Amino acid sequence: MSKPTYEELVRHCQILKAQLGSFEGTQQLYQNGQRQLTRLLNNLPGVAYRCSLDDNLRPTLEFVSRGSVDLFGVAPEFFTDQHTNVMETLAHPDDLAFMHREQQAAIVGRRPYKLHYRVCLDDDSRKWVWDQGECVYDEFDRPTHLEGIMIDISAQKLREYELVQENQKLQGSLGDRYRFGSIIGKSQGMREVFKLIIKASKSDANVIILGETGTGKDLVAQTIHEQAGSHGPYVPVNCGAIPANLMESEFFGHKKGAFSGAVRDREGYLAAADGGTLFLDEVGEIDHSLQVKLLRALESKLYTPVGGNTPRSSNFRLIAATNRDLNEMVKEGKMRSDFFFRLHVLPIRIPPLRERGEDFSLLCTEFMGRFLGPGASIPTIPGKIRAAFDRHPWPGNVRELQNVLERYLTFGEMVFSDFGIQSADSTHDLDEAIEAATECASLSEAMDIVERHMMLKALERNHWKKGITAKDLGLNMRTMQRKLKKHGI
Repeated sequence: MSKPTYEELVRHCQILKAQLGSFEGTQQLYQNGQRQLTRLLNNLPGVAYRCSLDDNLRPTLEFVSRGSVDLFGVAPEFFTDQHTNVMETLAHPDDLAFMHREQQAAIVGRRPYKLHYRVCLDDDSRKWVWDQGECVYDEFDRPTHLEGIMIDISAQKLREYELVQENQKLQGSLGDRYRFGSIIGKSQGMREVFKLIIKASKSDANVIILGETGTGKDLVAQTIHEQAGSHGPYVPVNCGAIPANLMESEFFGHKKGAFSGAVRDREGYLAAADGGTLFLDEVGEIDHSLQVKLLRALESKLYTPVGGNTPRSSNFRLIAATNRDLNEMVKEGKMRSDFFFRLHVLPIRIPPLRERGEDFSLLCTEFMGRFLGPGASIPTIPGKIRAAFDRHPWPGNVRELQNVLERYLTFGEMVFSDFGIQSADSTHDLDEAIEAATECASLSEAMDIVERHMMLKALERNHWKKGITAKDLGLNMRTMQRKLKKHGI
């Protein structure tokens, strides 16, 4: 083979130089591409990563983006310098088996993986991450790398947990269809009330609770407050019990010296309800002038104490209640229409007890159980009394029923005389009193025996309240006191 000429050597050198220049250019392009890709990955939300795989498919981190600082509170070098799968040291121990199983199944099945698991940080806090990636294979179809991205989904998981808890709470509350918090009932009317309570608890809208006296409007308001998960206070206000001249001071508070008797600064109901719920019972009793000021406070969340100049703020949720017809009050000019519409955002009507026939047994059992105490045997209400319950209009509703049942457990069937039922015990006692009276030597002694018997029964019937008993017997209090002393009662 002849030796190459000088010209041929020169030409070969030129070819090699050109190839070397092309390689250096390609290498430069590759390095530029790598830098651009790294810059892109470092600016992605979450953490981008690349792991090499050994023969047993165990991953070792080679690259971690700067998102690790935000997600885990550590620099990327914390992961890459240790040449191991550091993620396994951060993952919650209860989630490791699941992670391995899902990752290996994805590698073998040649499909992407999507994992949700918890990581434990140095400050003992926990985070949920969404880890999505895919395996890279070589020309021999062997798995060589895992490439993927992790994103913080703690907020989403917290919301999912809250929804699960809420669903369980609703299932527990509505599953039996008879109890929701402290409210009892399985009738159709009460089931509708339960649904509206749930709707109200998910909203900050003003609520107006409509119902007769004794139907449990305060209980519904308190249940809405509790179900809403508010950490603020629940402030109930009986508007009908506040004198008209003190209403503004009671609601907005006052400064020292604002009026005669204002010896110090005083906070009002609006300040007390800041961050919580203000419940206005008997809201129809609020006069026009205060309605205007409350309306401003509802719209702006600002109010000014009596005698003050500086507005204050109170972020409260309003729930109102009334047993009156507010529409009629607006027509009569007793309530401002703008105040009415501000209140009447989400109305909840509580049915009267006479419309809740299905609930009587539940309510009777509940109230007698409360009165007798835990573990006590609940007596069966006789059929004649239950029939009287069905006929009774219950003007006092649930409150009246509770009172009647407590009196029944204390004094027996005699308390049902108001229902047109005469107690056998009462009749027997009266017969004994009359028989004893007939054996007396004088009419005066006989009258004393019957009078004493009637006074005792009247006292029992009126829960031993002397004023009511005196009125029941047609006596003034002076005569009542004298007869009590006379008969040694």
